[in-house]
This record gives sequence, C-alpha cells and structure tokens, in this order.
Amino acid sequence: MSDETQTLSPATTERTSVDSPASRRTVWLTRLMIVGIVLAALNLRPAITSLGALLEEARVGLHMSGSVAGVLTSVPPLCFAIFGIAAPRLARRFGPGAVVCAGMAAIATGLLIRPFAGGTAGFLAASALALMGIAVSNVLMPVIVKRYFPDRVGSITGLYSMALALGTSVAAAATVPMTQALGGSWRLGLGIWAFLALLAVLPWIGLVRNRSAAAQSGTQAAAAAEKATTAPRITRSRTAWALGCFFGLQATGAYITMGWMPQIFRDAGVPAGTAGVLLAVTMVMGVPLAFVIPRLAARMKNQGPIAVALGLCGLTGYLGLLLAPAAGAWAWAVLLGVSNCAFPLALTMIGMRSRTGTGVVRLSAFVQSIGYLISIPGPLLVGVLYQHSGGWSLPIGLMAGLILPQMAVGILAGRDRTIEDEC
Repeated sequence: MSDETQTLSPATTERTSVDSPASRRTVWLTRLMIVGIVLAALNLRPAITSLGALLEEARVGLHMSGSVAGVLTSVPPLCFAIFGIAAPRLARRFGPGAVVCAGMAAIATGLLIRPFAGGTAGFLAASALALMGIAVSNVLMPVIVKRYFPDRVGSITGLYSMALALGTSVAAAATVPMTQALGGSWRLGLGIWAFLALLAVLPWIGLVRNRSAAAQSGTQAAAAAEKATTAPRITRSRTAWALGCFFGLQATGAYITMGWMPQIFRDAGVPAGTAGVLLAVTMVMGVPLAFVIPRLAARMKNQGPIAVALGLCGLTGYLGLLLAPAAGAWAWAVLLGVSNCAFPLALTMIGMRSRTGTGVVRLSAFVQSIGYLISIPGPLLVGVLYQHSGGWSLPIGLMAGLILPQMAVGILAGRDRTIEDEC
C-alpha cells in the first residue's frame, strides 16, 4: 500500500468522527431538538387564533357580552406576563427542556378541556392553563436557541418564528372549515387543536430523558437562570426597557388583530369563513418574513430601520381598515401581516442585545414579562370601545395610534449595544 492509502486524510478522519456512536448520537439529538423547537412553535398561537375565528360563536354559546369577550382577548397577554416571570425559576429547578415539555402538556390539556367547560369561568380557567404552557415556552425558546445553537441564532430563530407563524395562520384558516366538517360545533372546532399539542410533547420527552442533552445542558441553563433571578440590575438598562416596550406594543397590535380582526371584517359584510381566511393571510405573511427578517436583522448593526418599515406597513393597513374594510380586505390583511413581523424582530434583538447565555435568560424573561403586561389593556379597551361606540372607528384609531410609539422604541431597542454595557 502507498502512504496515501495507509494514512487517513482529513476528510476520512472527519467521516470516522462523524460515524462514531457519540457523534451519531449528537447528530440525532440535534435533529430531535430542531423537531422539538418547530413543533413547540407550531403550538404557541393556535389556542388564540382558533378562538379568534370562532369568537362570535363562543361568545353566543357562553352568553358573553362584548366587554367580557374583550376580557377574554386580554387573557393571553395577562397569562404570558404572570407565568413568564416564573420561567427562569422553573428552568433553574427542572431544566428548560423539562419546562417546555410540561408547557406542551399544559397546552394540550387546556385546549382539550376548554371547549367543554360548563360556563365562562371554566372556559377562562382552561384557557389560562393552556396559556400558562405557552407563556413559559415563549420565554425559554430564545434561551434554548441561544444555548443549543449559539452560532446559528439568526437561522434557528427564523425557523422557530416561521413555524410559529405557520401554526398561527393554519389555526386561523382551518378552524372554521374544520368546525363545519365536524357538524358545526364550535366546541369541537376549538378542541381539535389539542392533538397538535400532544404531538409536540413527544420529542421533548425524548430530550428530557436523554441525560447528555437534558441533564448536562439543563444544569448549565439552570445556573444561568439562577443568575438571572438574582441579578436585578437589568432594570438599569435603557435598551432592556426600550425592547420591553417595543415587545409590548407589537404584542398589543398582534393580539388585537388575532382577537378582533375577523369580527371587523364580519361587521363589514365579509362572510365568516372568508374573515377567518383573511386572518390566516395576515398570519401566514409571517411564515416567509419570519425566516427572512431575523437573518437580515442579525447582519445589521442597527435594527431600527426594520422596526420603522414594519410600523409604516401597519399604519397603512389600519388606515385601509378604517376607510374601506371590505373593498380592500386582502390588501389590509397583507399589510397587517407584514407589520406583525415585529415579533420575530423582537426575538432576534433579544438574542443580540446580550453577549452571554445568562444575559439572554435575563433579557428574555424581563422583556416578555414587561411586554405582555403592557399589552394587557389593548384588547380589552378595543372591546369596550367597540361595544359603547357601536362601530370600529375608535378601536382602529387606537390601533393606529399605538404604532407611532412602537416605531420610536424600536429605534432605541435596535441600537448596537448590549445590556452588559449598560448594567
């Protein structure tokens, strides 16, 4: 044999390394983690958008007034704010993978129980259970992306955001047709989404049971979470506050859209099925853009221009809803869908505004908790204005007005600095 055949080339050495049991296990765990992230993201919005598509039927079936329905649309951000604060402590105690696994189980249980609750109180309680699972997963998903894929934060965040937008849009578009296929029962139409959440539990069970993926990385994340809960200095960061306000204002617009946009179109004479499809169009715009925007933002030192561009799309969409809601419905749905892509931009900035995994844990919990607290009054106020004014002029004016401060704080949050620099 020649020396070349007796000596392993670098490529051969690499293949040998990749083919080793440990390397195959690592590749398998990486793929399982990506599957788990995608399935988890798919389940973070159907509990909300499926209800938005059937809000009128649920309101009549549960004998709710417009104000109570407004309260119902405010429950998601309230639960996200309350339970999101607990996410770092839970991650410290059990590991982030175990918490996300429990979150998916809570979503499945809540969605299965919610439609068959005896009254409004039971409906709200079951919704809160599902939203609790969404809340802790919301906070921990950017942490998991940063920790498991530190060199691919932009691309994995884009994949996660794209899956989230896909789940949101599919639930909005398919809920009414599935309800009709199931005999017209809005309860079955809402309950069917529990099975998607049950599917998402499976990969996380495998990850939690794997000691190298769950125990070791969970211990590291737990240490980071412990530092997060004992380091209050993040409140001194102007960037953290700006990002929290940006997150809150974009969440306000998103939850108003998910909760009320179908009703706006229905009141303008658009059929119920078409109104659900229009909401789906708004949500599906986030599928391609949620993959593009994080990658674009990760390459830019300042993300402020993106925040401004998205805000201008939102202003145009709201103006259209005010002047010609039915005639230009498809155009307004597209523009509002582009505007709603401020959410993946906010997630990307969370990962970019800190240099360490510890900082991301702190920043994610702080930004999302503060942000969702800010977003609580919006959907409720829209419901009250709608009921007492008898139309949509005042609510839509409110939605458009909130875009202006959103663009302003987006410029501040997008500056090239980290919370470590400011704290």
